[in-house]
Amino acid sequence: MDKIKYQLDEKDLPATWYNIAADLPGTTQPAALNPKTGQPLTRDELLHVMPEQLVDQETSTEREFEIPEPVRQLYAHWRPSPLFRARRLERALDTPARIYYKYEGVAPTGSHKPNTGIPQAYYNKLAGKTGLVTETGAGQWGSAAALSASFFGMTAKVFMVKVSFEQKPYRRALMESFGAVCIPSPSIETAAGRAILADDPDSPGSLGIATSEALEVAAQDPTLGYTLGSAANHVLAHQTVIGQEALLQMDMADDYPDIVIGCSGGGSNLAGLSFPFLGEQLRGGRKVRVIAVEPAACPTLTKGAIAYDYSDTGRLGPLFRMHTLGHTFVPPAVHAGGLRAHGIGPLISRAVEEHLIDPIAVGQLGCFEAGVQFARTEGILPAPESTHAIRAAIDEANRCREEGQSRAILFGLSGHGHFDLTAYDKYFAGQLDDEIVDEKELIRAAASIPEAATLR
Repeated sequence: MDKIKYQLDEKDLPATWYNIAADLPGTTQPAALNPKTGQPLTRDELLHVMPEQLVDQETSTEREFEIPEPVRQLYAHWRPSPLFRARRLERALDTPARIYYKYEGVAPTGSHKPNTGIPQAYYNKLAGKTGLVTETGAGQWGSAAALSASFFGMTAKVFMVKVSFEQKPYRRALMESFGAVCIPSPSIETAAGRAILADDPDSPGSLGIATSEALEVAAQDPTLGYTLGSAANHVLAHQTVIGQEALLQMDMADDYPDIVIGCSGGGSNLAGLSFPFLGEQLRGGRKVRVIAVEPAACPTLTKGAIAYDYSDTGRLGPLFRMHTLGHTFVPPAVHAGGLRAHGIGPLISRAVEEHLIDPIAVGQLGCFEAGVQFARTEGILPAPESTHAIRAAIDEANRCREEGQSRAILFGLSGHGHFDLTAYDKYFAGQLDDEIVDEKELIRAAASIPEAATLR
């Protein structure tokens, strides 16, 4: 039989998380800035908003962080996740390319997000917090935060972008099944939400708005720990269990990727898969081409500016040096809600600046087309976010056919689409548009990026 699955044992679980900051060119990581003073955040200021262990991971240039044994024990419920050879897709495309995918949909909530949800809950529990509060776009992170809180006997409150709250009712039901309270954002529960609704009662919401609401609630209740599902340095490090496992599995396949592809929103799945491969390259190993695939409706990397900007619409959180469309940006209501972020992780931005990652933007309809083709050949219905990586993988495989080249392509299948069937219903009914962001909206939102002179 042709080999399809490459599976590791629990003993092969990574013992550490990888921090690419240790290997990137340059010796310093640009510091996050205090939103009130514009000065670099001090360690004491960071300790006000996150546990000591996460502060250490966020600011460190050490190459590895030890994974606590209680976290590894919970990881073992589904990790290591499988790596598949997409042989049926290869045949359907009639391509000489060798296509592999790392499947994170085997996690209890159906995506990669618990890889960071569990350690964040663990560290907040150690810090004496009794509950978690967070924001979520499509609900994948909210589901992971709810699950992680329940594992440690904590409460969870999740502000979910309103358009996704309405599009994905079963994500809300999943969060509530784990004991969380899920609130559509913008809401009347916070001053930030009420201000947005006063200006636009029909606001579809955005990740920046939901972040402001979660930060406001956390600041007012010392029993709650604020957690976040993407972009931050420590979050990207937690996700590198994906790529570390994939390195071992590609070795089992007696192959190595020429191309690594990930969907790109805040950057967690992309970083989780690609950073360990880039680390190998930066330390003198084989070169890989990494492709970051984002929605054309939210083109953070392909059209955003590199600047210090707020992480949230209400300007309550720190400013990060990153690719950004502006903290007031409200993207069109495409179904890949997890990719609709105005800014991306600073470490992703640095990798793009160093020409280690190539960003591309793709339309919604082409992604759903790729997702359906993948489902009909490989048997897994992908999340709308994951279809972006599939779209690029298919395009690269077609290029291999046209050029007569056999390349190894590895992409991240970040989650399944079982909670996204309404989106597929609309696709099959011809009710989805290939939404492209309005250039006027890009100009308007870019004007909200602070002037550099005001930050120091």
